[in-house]
Parts: sequence; structure tokens; C-alpha cells
Amino acid sequence: MSEWEIISETLAKSGWPGPDEIYDQHWLDCAPSFESSHFLDGFAHADKKFHFKADWSKIGPDHQKLPALPDFVPIIDQATAEKPFRLVTAPARQFLNSTFSETPGSISREIRPTLLIHPDDAMHLTLADGDAVAVGNDRGEIWLHARPFNGLLKGVVVIEGIWPNAAFENGQGVNTLTSADAGLPNGGGVFHDTAVWVKKRGGTTPT
Repeated sequence: MSEWEIISETLAKSGWPGPDEIYDQHWLDCAPSFESSHFLDGFAHADKKFHFKADWSKIGPDHQKLPALPDFVPIIDQATAEKPFRLVTAPARQFLNSTFSETPGSISREIRPTLLIHPDDAMHLTLADGDAVAVGNDRGEIWLHARPFNGLLKGVVVIEGIWPNAAFENGQGVNTLTSADAGLPNGGGVFHDTAVWVKKRGGTTPT
């Protein structure tokens, strides 16, 4: 299929006008009406009312831990004295997805899995740029290298990328540390809710 045929079929299956019509008009106004955008005709419930109190049981089966009224719910993997750091598993700049973590160009720019850590936390752990570290929790541990980075909050560490397990020195990837539990109340990933410890390993390698 040509690019135009793909666009045409996608629009048709989505219930929108064809690309020729949109092209001739230069754009397509998809904004809802004034009444709808200001909820003058009600909200998206059978009674058209705004529901301040959510019925979590209608949204998902795992709702028992959620409060009836809007409130903060401490359901993340909380940091503790044994696991004082909050781990963020963010995408790397050069890795759009796991495909790019296998290309020589992307690998050469990212070099290797790295733990970004606030300089104050690095100083407390006597970590210098390039030091070998172990990061772990109750699920396991992974080996990589540290890089002090001032763009973080203290107590937060970041492992960028979608590296395969083989890229880590002990053959264990970052998913070793993250939970596979379903998010409340109806599933979803909880891989950003992770508490870890960080320990220095022997040796320093060039960055």
C-alpha cells in the first residue's frame, strides 16, 4: 500500500472523512461543541451528573484497597531504610524501543547501562563516575555503572534504556527489580513503583 492508501484506510476505519476532503479543507475540526466541552449537556454517566465519588468496583476487580472518596493511597513500593532509593526506569535518549537497543549505532551512543544518581547520594556512597555498582531489592540485583547527575532529586536513581539482560554485567536486566503485579484497580504496569538499594562494587571503568 502507498502512504496515501494507508492514510485513507486508517481514516475510513476510524470514521473520519477521507484524506482528499481533509487536504482540500486544509484541516479537520475535531473539537466537541461548546455545550459538550463545557458539560452543559451533562457528563458521561447515565444520569449525566458529575460523580465525585468513584465506584471502583465498576472500573476493575481489584478495588478493595482504594478509598470510596478521593484521597491519597500509599500503594507504591515504598522506600525503606533497607531500600532507600526510588528507581525510575526511563527510556534512553537513543532507544525508542527495544529494537534500537540492538542496533550498533544506538549502542555506540548509549555505550552501556548506567545508573544516574544525585551527586550528594553518590558522595554518601563514595561513588565516582564510572564506578561499578549493584542495584537491588527483594526481587534480585543487577550490575551496572554509576554516573552522578545533578538533574535528579536526592533519593531518586534512574536507569535509562531498554537494555537486554546480556548488556548487564551479571546477565540480569532491570526487570529483575520491577514488580509484575497488576496496578489497581484494573491492571496496568507498576514498573515505576520500585524501591531499591545501591551498593558499590569493586573496580572503576572508564565512561
